[in-house]
Amino acid sequence: MLTTNSAASARGSGGAARNERSHKRFLTKLTVISTLGGLLFGYDTGVISGALLYMKDELNLSAVGEATVVSSLLFPGAAVGALLGGRLSDALGRKRTLLVCAGLFLVGALGCAMAPNVEIMVLARIVLGLGVGAAAVTCPLYLAEMAPVERRGRMVTINELMIVTGQMLAFSINALLDHVIEDPTVWRYMLAIASVPAVLLLLGMLALPDSPRWYASKGRLAETRRTLELSRSESEAADECASIAFHAARDRKSKTSGAVHYLRDYPWMRRILWIGCGLAIVQQATGINTVNYYAPTILEQSGLGVSASLVATIAVGVTSVVMTILGIVLLGFVNRRKMLLTGFIGVASSQAALSLVFLLPSSTGRSYIILAAMMVFVAFVQCFIGTCVWLLLSEIFPMAIRGFAMGIAVFVLWTTNAFISFVFPILNSVLGSTGTFGLFVLVNLMSVYFVYRFVPETKGRSLEELEDRLGAGNPATSAAGSAAAVATH
Repeated sequence: MLTTNSAASARGSGGAARNERSHKRFLTKLTVISTLGGLLFGYDTGVISGALLYMKDELNLSAVGEATVVSSLLFPGAAVGALLGGRLSDALGRKRTLLVCAGLFLVGALGCAMAPNVEIMVLARIVLGLGVGAAAVTCPLYLAEMAPVERRGRMVTINELMIVTGQMLAFSINALLDHVIEDPTVWRYMLAIASVPAVLLLLGMLALPDSPRWYASKGRLAETRRTLELSRSESEAADECASIAFHAARDRKSKTSGAVHYLRDYPWMRRILWIGCGLAIVQQATGINTVNYYAPTILEQSGLGVSASLVATIAVGVTSVVMTILGIVLLGFVNRRKMLLTGFIGVASSQAALSLVFLLPSSTGRSYIILAAMMVFVAFVQCFIGTCVWLLLSEIFPMAIRGFAMGIAVFVLWTTNAFISFVFPILNSVLGSTGTFGLFVLVNLMSVYFVYRFVPETKGRSLEELEDRLGAGNPATSAAGSAAAVATH
């Protein structure tokens, strides 16, 4: 009898182990495929930094034309894409929206590579931007809604890792192609390579289910349960399915329908939306994309040659990837608010140092000190801010408005990004590098206050628990009474 019981116990533990391995394989496949959108996001925003050095001669770009080519991906492209992505992800589902994004990435990449003039280039960049914006909304939402509570932080921030990996790949491929292809049209190859991960995203998403939360919002509870069981034990899936079903049924029975009406009728939802928009603004107000888009130009103007500037920019990309990995690890141990406060204080300090370095006499040594200061700046942004902001945006919004609100917040993010990217060259020519980065210092000190005063803590709670706590006036934070003000009706 004991032998039989022992054998049954062994079979049971063996089955549980197999199920656990199966769950991990599914989550790994899900994360790798869906975050190809993040990889494309990073590549398409980073590749332009090197392509510009050649493109501006062939397409006869003026300073305004250069700024237009860079910013058109962001606004109207990514900004409008974010708004559409939020609505599409609610209407079509997260999966089908990512399939649409893959198509936009493919068409936009090929259009950019073959553009015969500035007008076609700008149009193709706008198409790319639509994909970037929609993916920036949908990828974090999809990951947050698919992930078990204890893995949500790590899974969602893998998307940020893929973004910076895409940027590093862009910097590396730019330098490699510049070395291998001695042709002024090399920029076309730089831009065309983005079509490869677009095809992989298109094919990969066909093999994945949609989000269990989206299924529940449409009353498809059997599919909710089946999807949860792909990554949870039966008991965990049953408990989570019951919680999701309760919240979805409550939303469907509410007299309020539609995200706009929810925002009109529930002041606490409006406050959360304002916080989401504020997080989007402060992330971009770090000035991180002045480095992502203009690092080679800044280094070339400081005295390095074109090829040396492209190679040196790889160091910025490597820093982004390494520090994002560190940030993902830290998120397992450190609260979100503490991460953000550390990041903004570090960014303001490193930018102050960077602004002073530009006062040194021009030399090759000065160029490399500028590069080092840029790397420290990037390290603080990617480790403490980049990982956290996208995660918070995927966590704080209630299910009834999640896709719509995420779309609004990311629209604000891309609009801010486009504005800063457009005015940076102008500010730099008027104020000089010292004055421009000094201005960023003041902006980031204001961001420290915003985080301290308003941003709630979300670590360790399911999405449904967060919704209940924020809606009930009991947010999981006690700092400065901020979240009480945020979540009170």
